[in-house]
Amino acid sequence: MTGKKIIQQFGFEEEDEPKSIYPFSPVYKVKAGDQDYIIKRTQTNYKGLINYTRMLSSEGIPVVTPVSLTEDNPQLIEDDAYVVYPFIHGSSYGAKKDKIYEAGKLLGKIHALSPAENQYGLGEYDVYDFNEEEVTESVEAIAKHATKFQADIDANKLQKKFIRIMENQNALKNAELPHVATPHDYKANNLIYTPSPYLIDPDNATWIPRIFDLALALLLFHNELESAPDRLFTPSEWRTFLSGYQSHIQLTEPEILAWKQAVEHVFLDEVMWLMAEFEEDWEQESQHGLFKQLIDVLYDNSSYTLSE
Repeated sequence: MTGKKIIQQFGFEEEDEPKSIYPFSPVYKVKAGDQDYIIKRTQTNYKGLINYTRMLSSEGIPVVTPVSLTEDNPQLIEDDAYVVYPFIHGSSYGAKKDKIYEAGKLLGKIHALSPAENQYGLGEYDVYDFNEEEVTESVEAIAKHATKFQADIDANKLQKKFIRIMENQNALKNAELPHVATPHDYKANNLIYTPSPYLIDPDNATWIPRIFDLALALLLFHNELESAPDRLFTPSEWRTFLSGYQSHIQLTEPEILAWKQAVEHVFLDEVMWLMAEFEEDWEQESQHGLFKQLIDVLYDNSSYTLSE
């Protein structure tokens, strides 16, 4: 279905075919009267997601929830679900100490509000089945991209590291790690500062080991945002983020012991896929610096502990 027809399904008028404001999925900005809105694809099982985000909002978390319309919102359109959110006006993230601290604090608040059980029926994380064939194919794709765009990556060393990580996945699966309901995908491009951070994309909400969500923030917080630096947090910035986070969360001993392996596993799950599947990311020279730092941290994440 065209973007124009999707927009019309929610009662908005659009003369021309709209252009998505996000390159990787349909996200449309529309205007009605003096109000701006975002229409985007969301989870097919959206009822639990909406109940979850409404709970967060009722507890004072600044997060988008579906706007009231005469049409159903969210709604299924053919095989996909779409939702209309308010467009949040504000400023983008910059790597300033106060913004980093507030971002960490918001994630801590969100995790602290998680129920003890998955009462919202969110999708449950269960990615513990990587195999050597999958790793080999991903490394081959990464090496191909790196060669094409003249990025210096030791593919053999990378593959050996991935296979060693893969061997630890069952131990992580069986570890007694606290799980949380979380928007997941907690990155700077999903926050707008108003001036406090406001979460504008909760649509990947998941039931997941808490430190996996924290590890994803460490690895990819600066990805896909022009106003963010083309690198990871510095160790000092990470301590600032963690300080904000731990103002609301006390991590358990099993989490602290599993942290190194959790960071490596999340790399295998999220970063390996990112580097292998999206050649267009390699076209951006700024991504080379980020990818290089990500690989460096993969080999040694000792500067990014869970101690402030």
